[in-house]
Amino acid sequence: MLCGNAQAQIGKRFPSERKIVKDPVTGAMLTFLTSKPHGDSKIYPTHPQWTADGKWVVFRSKLAGGEALAVNEQNGDIVQVTEGGYTGMLNLARKANKLYFIRKDVEEKRQQIVEVDLDRLFADSKAGKLQGADAYQRIAGVTPAAIDAGGDMALDADEEWVYFRVGRDEAARHMAPGAKIEPPFGPRNMGAGPAGIARMHLKTGEVRHVVSVPFQVGHIQANLWQPGEIVFCWETGGKSPQRTWTVQADGTGLRPLYPEAPYEWVTHEAVISRDEVAMAILGHRPIPGGASGVDAPGTAVEGANPGQDAAWGNAGTREKPTGLAIVNLRTRQVNIAGQTPSGSGFWHVHGSSDGRWAVGDDFSRSLYLIDRRTREMMLLTTGHKTTAADHPHPTFNADGTKIEIQSAMLSEDGRTMNIAIVPVPDAWLKRH
Repeated sequence: MLCGNAQAQIGKRFPSERKIVKDPVTGAMLTFLTSKPHGDSKIYPTHPQWTADGKWVVFRSKLAGGEALAVNEQNGDIVQVTEGGYTGMLNLARKANKLYFIRKDVEEKRQQIVEVDLDRLFADSKAGKLQGADAYQRIAGVTPAAIDAGGDMALDADEEWVYFRVGRDEAARHMAPGAKIEPPFGPRNMGAGPAGIARMHLKTGEVRHVVSVPFQVGHIQANLWQPGEIVFCWETGGKSPQRTWTVQADGTGLRPLYPEAPYEWVTHEAVISRDEVAMAILGHRPIPGGASGVDAPGTAVEGANPGQDAAWGNAGTREKPTGLAIVNLRTRQVNIAGQTPSGSGFWHVHGSSDGRWAVGDDFSRSLYLIDRRTREMMLLTTGHKTTAADHPHPTFNADGTKIEIQSAMLSEDGRTMNIAIVPVPDAWLKRH
């Protein structure tokens, strides 16, 4: 969806909404960086959330007419960081305070790749000396109309290239002759191919095709520690025949990341370190013909939790191992870090890049922290309302000391979300 508002000016400042809230169940002190019902949502867990200096959290909101915003974690200052709209994923660089995103060009089917100089923007905004948008936003390149580019853009670890989806015709042009194209899969009628990934050089604007596959591509992400490595998924809106995939930027090395069995429901993969990808192997459905210890279909709010209907087939039960899984990109070994003893099990997952912690949410919107060394698991926070517009989507910061979530805990309508920070407990951080 295209976001933007011609009346909203880049660098505009908004009053702080920052407040500290004690979790009513766990006692954890949560820092809500936004607390009013604007309709906020965080960047997806496949991408960085904090600026390179660790001071600002970038998020999506309707506060500035749908433009992207940044909030200072310490003082709560909110600054608008895009002008003219964006579509798809927001990409924060890790080497410098820069933001990259896609927006529609004036010509149909062309897309602009835009770079934002956040340091300059924040300084001018604070000084009250804002200039026009072109002083902060640079068009790095424009995609050819013929490739019909768009979707989940990802910034490579070298920060010289970005990856994005291409249209069906362009993908088909690069498919091997006679390749079997996959039909839709599952009750949402999604997943059909072909689809493809291309890349653009941020200095020259050069565009190269990376790979075509016979299925629908979703959640393109770059390994932020290993240049030229991409992870993506077969998107069906639910269970896939083979969810997770990886490929190199030159198109070589295409393979399933985790080869899954028909009874496994794998989802929400996220690269968490140079060698590891976290993902959920769902255990959210009852075992046919027997008590499973998991929530029965229909117990949750209608439409809140996907995958409960029988049309997805016999997958996602706990008859086989399930939980927060971590797969090694080099050795291909898989480890189950943990699983909730009841309820839906883990749904969205992440991990600290130092290998110490893993984190996941479940259908109740509760958040669990796992010590990967001891296997100990604790409930960090709950009370985020099953009626919320979306799940918490936990994501660690760069040093693994805190987690960003989106939460409806403060909302009067039970749906509208805000941006919140959950600390890793001091007692756990002091462990050797």
